[in-house]
Amino acid sequence: MDENFDFTIEELGKPTIKSPLVMSKVQGDKIANYVTDDRFVRLSSFILPGDQPAVKRSQILERAGPRENIYFTPAHVHAGIVTCGGLCPGMNDVIRAIVRCLWYRYGVTRITGIRYGYLGFLPEYQYGVRQLDPDTVDDIHKIGGTFLGSARGGGREVEQIVDTMEKLNFNMCFVIGGDGTQRGTLDIAEEIEKRNLKIAMVGIPKTVDNDFALIDRSFGFNTAVAKAVEVVSAAHVEAVSSINGIGLVKVMGRDSGYIAAHTALASHEVNFVLIPEVPFNLEGYNGFLTHLEDRLKKRRHAVIIVAEGAMQDQLLTEKKFDAGGNVKMADVGVYLRSRIIKYFDEKKMEINLKYIDPSYAIRSAPANPDDSIYCERLGNAAAHAGMAGKTKVIIGLVNNRFVHLPIKSVITHRNKVNPESSLWRDTLDATHQPAMMVNRFGG
Repeated sequence: MDENFDFTIEELGKPTIKSPLVMSKVQGDKIANYVTDDRFVRLSSFILPGDQPAVKRSQILERAGPRENIYFTPAHVHAGIVTCGGLCPGMNDVIRAIVRCLWYRYGVTRITGIRYGYLGFLPEYQYGVRQLDPDTVDDIHKIGGTFLGSARGGGREVEQIVDTMEKLNFNMCFVIGGDGTQRGTLDIAEEIEKRNLKIAMVGIPKTVDNDFALIDRSFGFNTAVAKAVEVVSAAHVEAVSSINGIGLVKVMGRDSGYIAAHTALASHEVNFVLIPEVPFNLEGYNGFLTHLEDRLKKRRHAVIIVAEGAMQDQLLTEKKFDAGGNVKMADVGVYLRSRIIKYFDEKKMEINLKYIDPSYAIRSAPANPDDSIYCERLGNAAAHAGMAGKTKVIIGLVNNRFVHLPIKSVITHRNKVNPESSLWRDTLDATHQPAMMVNRFGG
């Protein structure tokens, strides 16, 4: 897999300025060390039998962290921060970390927050900006959402965005957003390069669905799972307290069922997990509704998690897109609720169904401690990358190491749950649902 990507990181120029950070180059002296550009991480952690194949520089990942020599003179730097797309736990934590690292570690005192995503760069909206310093961001990690505001769209207006960056005299811009946002980051960086400007574009991956390619996990994912587990627990209590009680919970996951699978594993109270990656029939001898009926006859209750992207191939009759370029999905939760009720009405079998959609409550929650730590470290790594003049780069965790990834490699595709993986195998073990709920022979 490694040979399919080129992980070479682009730079604005040679870093020749001595970093103001007081660090060491010596191992074993109990002082934190600089990171050099010749420290790498392999994408694949598998060990092959026999001799190991030769590794090219383009196939290994550059370690993130502070460099001994940086590209920008800190006193001259004007840094921008923007948050784009939907909300996600931890956005404020990342903003806070970037500001504090730039201010305290590098002495950068001109930091500007762009309001409401890429739209904030466009003059016709007149959203204004926020000046950022450690005092203004000190407590924002305690609240959900984004201190700067967010919005979808605007990322295609690259010429206007770069015009605004020039007027603001930006030297670097930190973009917190999902894969659509980071496509915009790359387009903006290419326009900057076309104009021969020296502005570093650094991305921080934000998607609660955990579906960024190549990266171990996205920030906010652990918080989302923790919150979803609380909802599943409530759904389980409702289900076991009723005659043929059914708890139906819809969670986020447009293309990937990671939240659904992890929530099932963490809660131990889920009987069916329905995700986009595993097709299923609703009716028929091996359909979901038949298995749900069997479960109720045996145990008198059931808990179901469905990812928002499940069944979209059957529900969408035409594709419509939101401002961010994402397909507007049909509400699979509402659809399933009506189909389940209809099925058991026709069977004249009493059920008590409670449907819960906690999506926006989960997205707007503050980060839990694990995500907050992760966001702090992502923000620090992003600040170090920007000061070193790295550009078209996104910060990620690969094999438990913080690395620099070219944005173009991360937006090639979205991670999805592999139905043949240990994750899905363990999910099936936790739920005891059939491996496939498909009527192969009709009926």
